[in-house]
Amino acid sequence: MPTAHPIVLGGYAPQRPLGGAPNSIVIPNEQSEEESVASNQAKRTKDYYVYLMSNVARTLYVGVTNDLERRVYEHKNSLTPGFTSRYGLDRLVFFESTSDVLSAIAREKEIKAWRREKKVGLIESANPLWPDLSTEWSGVTDSSLRSE
Repeated sequence: MPTAHPIVLGGYAPQRPLGGAPNSIVIPNEQSEEESVASNQAKRTKDYYVYLMSNVARTLYVGVTNDLERRVYEHKNSLTPGFTSRYGLDRLVFFESTSDVLSAIAREKEIKAWRREKKVGLIESANPLWPDLSTEWSGVTDSSLRSE
């Protein structure tokens, strides 16, 4: 008879096995408490992205997000009013990721404080010709390719 094996810290989980008696106890996976904590943290790990958007004139915008594909879609389709929609910044030209939100925010602030030449150098070190890095993503449209 199959039983559920939840990860429970520090003991047994008072749950019934599938089809079992009401007072049955489900034994958790054979993991130490440290392994359980690490496993739970891994499940909660998110990626955070620092990114640079640009346009034909190479105007630059630096941002941070936890969902790069969604955020690029918003920029490309001018869904939020502001700098990127005002200047038509619709090309993802650089991004980097981290699992630490505070590091991502600090990196965004660091890059924003740089002079333009240093930002251009960062972009060109990874993307020398500045093509849109999001063109292959499903769900992200390039507004410059729309038929009128």
